[in-house]
Amino acid sequence: MRSYRQSCPVAKALDVVGDRWNLLIVRELFLRERCRYTDLRNGLPGIATNMLSERVRDLEDAGIIFREHAPPPVATSVFGLTERGRALQPVLRELALWGAPLMTDMAAGEFRDHWLGLIAETYLADHEPQLPAISIQLDTGSEAATLHTRDGLVHVQPGTVEQPDLTLTADATVLAGVLTAQLSLEQARGEGLRSAGDVRALSRIRAAQAPRP
Repeated sequence: MRSYRQSCPVAKALDVVGDRWNLLIVRELFLRERCRYTDLRNGLPGIATNMLSERVRDLEDAGIIFREHAPPPVATSVFGLTERGRALQPVLRELALWGAPLMTDMAAGEFRDHWLGLIAETYLADHEPQLPAISIQLDTGSEAATLHTRDGLVHVQPGTVEQPDLTLTADATVLAGVLTAQLSLEQARGEGLRSAGDVRALSRIRAAQAPRP
């Protein structure tokens, strides 16, 4: 791991997490809690296997992530964030907020279904927190997640729930476009979106319009 050799807290932090891929590895572990090496690699399209091994080792040495041997039937090493690593959550959120205006085309690059959670918690808020809480289920066909409103915020829970207020089913990039208001419901339906339940629930949590640079 290279060092800037500067006695500055910003430089010291970048010495640890500033190398390419490091923060994206941390992102994956925030979204997945604990995961196998193959899960990490699948969530980092474009990374070389030797590069991932090197970055994981660097982050372990720095006390940001840990590995442990999972019992059967997994029977392999799994990775997670240490307390020091989890302290990077506000940094990731602020980077996501700063980068939101740059997301002008959801289909311009690789996308993974589980990234919807980060997008939802970055873009969305409950605009009517005085009303009873709602839940919106997102189904990509391969993964499902549920958005819950609480204390004015939108929280993401993997999996499904009984009787959500609204269920949206579509490709992940279409769902992301709807949540970020880059696609209207009409446009999204033209891209294959299906909905069940009260579609008014969507307007309660999403931004009025997509962020612009």
